[in-house]
Amino acid sequence: MDTLVSDKTGTLTQNALTLAGAIALAAGSDENAVLRAASLASDDATQDPLDLAILGPARERGLLADAPQRQAFHPFDPSTRRSEGVYTVNEQAWHAVKGASTVIGPLCRLDAAQQAALDAAERRLAADGARVLAVAAGPADALQLLGVVGLSDPPRPDAAALIAQLTQLGVRVCMATGDAQETARAIGARLGLGTRVCVAQGAAAQNPEDCDLYARVLPEDKHAIVRALQQAGHVTGMTGDGVNDAPALRQAELGIAVASATDVAKAAAGVVLTDPGLGGVLTVVRAGREVHRRMLTYTLNKTLKTFEITVFLTLGLWLTGGFVISPMLIVLLLFANDFVTMSIATDRVRPAPKPQRWAVRRLVGAAAVLGALSLLFSFSAYWWIRGTQDLDAQQMQTVVFLLLVFTNQASIYVLRTDGRLWSFAPGRWMALASAGDVTLVSLLATLGWLMAPVPPALVAGLLASCAVFALALDATKHLAFRRFAIV
Repeated sequence: MDTLVSDKTGTLTQNALTLAGAIALAAGSDENAVLRAASLASDDATQDPLDLAILGPARERGLLADAPQRQAFHPFDPSTRRSEGVYTVNEQAWHAVKGASTVIGPLCRLDAAQQAALDAAERRLAADGARVLAVAAGPADALQLLGVVGLSDPPRPDAAALIAQLTQLGVRVCMATGDAQETARAIGARLGLGTRVCVAQGAAAQNPEDCDLYARVLPEDKHAIVRALQQAGHVTGMTGDGVNDAPALRQAELGIAVASATDVAKAAAGVVLTDPGLGGVLTVVRAGREVHRRMLTYTLNKTLKTFEITVFLTLGLWLTGGFVISPMLIVLLLFANDFVTMSIATDRVRPAPKPQRWAVRRLVGAAAVLGALSLLFSFSAYWWIRGTQDLDAQQMQTVVFLLLVFTNQASIYVLRTDGRLWSFAPGRWMALASAGDVTLVSLLATLGWLMAPVPPALVAGLLASCAVFALALDATKHLAFRRFAIV
């Protein structure tokens, strides 16, 4: 994953809306009048955080003590972007409406001066990251703009630090919010996300490289945002909590249902967080890269050793006219090598600093280069021992067995890290497996159990030469990894 699209509310912010302020725009109106009308366009029954954040302060100020009789209530609808209460005032229908300024403004038929005043008030409250709602009241055909209210949802204390850590890991975090552009820009700047805002329904959103923040996002827009990012070549993660988020969670390569998500969202996601915030996402990224690093080590080593052993035994048969290793030693070789290879699953690894992708051709190419070097070393050591040591055919089979076991050890330690092989210690189980493996095969070879015995000095010499070979293989690894863009 190289791009994460995150919800704002509850993930990047505390999901604790409070009244940040109100600005009156109508003649004869004041802050309390604006707040009263906004509360009349709200209802506790909806459990909408916006409504609850408005009703609390209104009741504390005693603004609803003489509330008129309500005839009907229309809760917030994403398609209309407003909520509305209908009351009886002077025996006539009287409407209290609150919602996005782009919706309320046209309902009030504002002139240029009034629209400018509305825009200025919205920018003033949004500059501090508040979500701004316009408030209007009056007969249905003569609504009057009363003012705006700002609702603050402060960022989570750990959000900026977590975003910075994800950025260091090469994951670009974008924010998707239903708020206006100014609000999104203010929150984005505070969290270190950037300030480039795109409206979700606009043409700019189709070019995600230019978007740090997505404003005025409806639930159905999230799927389009994910698709646009994927079409631009990004591996995309998406956080969500609602039923309407399910298509976007399913579309993303990594769908992440937040702690408060519905069952439908959790079923559509690949990961379900148990704690609020992005801390769980950071854990998922690091754990995924640790698993990827272990899989990379296993794949490279398996490809290298398959190439080396197959070619070595084939050429050995062709050049010597006989088998260079016995069937019994082949079985022991499988056990000896696989015993250590299995410990890769528990090895200590360092997550890659940037996202990586599987590229089988590049992996095979790098493994072939390293395998050719390993094959050259093994053949050189074999022919040197064959020509200088007075060993019979069965003892030479033991030498081949030791060579293939010791070079497997060398390749595992070289390939387990992108850095130098000595850059950090292996995991406990890998170290124990290696020590046990080397000790066991050395004892079998010197004592002559299950194979022809060879001198202890020869075993020690082979082990030392393989240690030197590991240094050469490590130096070649860096060249091969750069050439085939493995890291």
